[in-house]
Amino acid sequence: MPELDLDAMRILVTVVETGSAAATAARLHISPQAVSARVQRMEGQLERALFVRSTTGMQPTEAGVLIAEWAAEVLTADHTFRDRLSTLTERPHSRVRVAASLTIAEHLMPSWVVRLAAEHDADIDLAVANSEEVVDRLRDGDIDLGFIETVDVPHDLHRRTIARDELILVASPAHPIAQRASVTLSELARTPLVTRESGSGTRSSFERLCAEHGYTALASPEAVVPTSAGVRAAAIAGVAPAVLSALAVRDDLALGRLVHVTITDARLVRPLTAVWRQPFAKGSSSDRLLDVAQSTTPR
Repeated sequence: MPELDLDAMRILVTVVETGSAAATAARLHISPQAVSARVQRMEGQLERALFVRSTTGMQPTEAGVLIAEWAAEVLTADHTFRDRLSTLTERPHSRVRVAASLTIAEHLMPSWVVRLAAEHDADIDLAVANSEEVVDRLRDGDIDLGFIETVDVPHDLHRRTIARDELILVASPAHPIAQRASVTLSELARTPLVTRESGSGTRSSFERLCAEHGYTALASPEAVVPTSAGVRAAAIAGVAPAVLSALAVRDDLALGRLVHVTITDARLVRPLTAVWRQPFAKGSSSDRLLDVAQSTTPR
C-alpha cells in the first residue's frame, strides 16, 4: 500500500487550495520546483493523476480532490495530537488557588504576589476570608493553599509558620484610655472593644491569648465590625479601643491617628500560618509561594 508522509499531504492539500505550484511554494516557503517534483512523486506512488496541468495552473482531478480531502483530515488530526501532546511536554502556566485571612491579604500578600511573579510563571487566584472560612475552604477542596492568623491551627492540615505577629491595643488620642499610656491585661479584659466578628483570626487569637493568661471572661464588645479597616475606622473615631495586628495599624500610629497603649504584663503574639491538605511538588507554584512568604516576611 503506498504511503504519503505529512509533508506530502500538506503540499497536496495546499496545491488544491491555491491552484498552482508557485502559490503553494510561497505559502510553504519551498521552491516551485520542489512542489512539482513532490506532486509527481505522489502521482507515481498512487499510480494515478492528481492534477491536470495548464498554463493557468493545476486543476485537481476527481481522485486528487478526494485524496486531498482525506489528507486534510489527517493533517487536522496531527495538529490536534500535537496540541494535546504539548500539554505534557511543555511546562503549563500555573494557577494557584489561595485564600488568606484579612490582615495577611491586605498587608503581606501583595508583596508575595509581586515577588512570585518576578521569579515564577504563575497566577494567584486570591480569596479573602476570615481564618475559620479559610480552613473550611481548604477542607472542601476549593483552594490549594491557605494563610491564617489564628492561634488555633487545625491538626488535620499540613502547616508552616511563616512569621509571628503582635496584637497591640490602640485607641484614638482623644479616648480616655490613651491618656494612660499603659494598662494591665486584667484591665484590658474588662474593657469593651471594637472587634472583628467571631471566627476572625484577630479576635480568636486575642481571646485565646487572654485565656492562656487566665482571662476567659472578656467584656462584651462595644461594636463588632466585619473588616480590619472598619475596626480601625471605629477606633480612630473614638468609638472604643481595639486590639489589632501591629501590621494593620503601623500607618495610623505613624500619622498619629491612633495611639499604642502598652500592655504592661503580657505580649500578645500569634503565629501567621500557611496551611494545606496535600504535599506540594518541590518547585511547584504553591511550594514557591510558601518559600516567598517565609523568606520575605519579618519574623
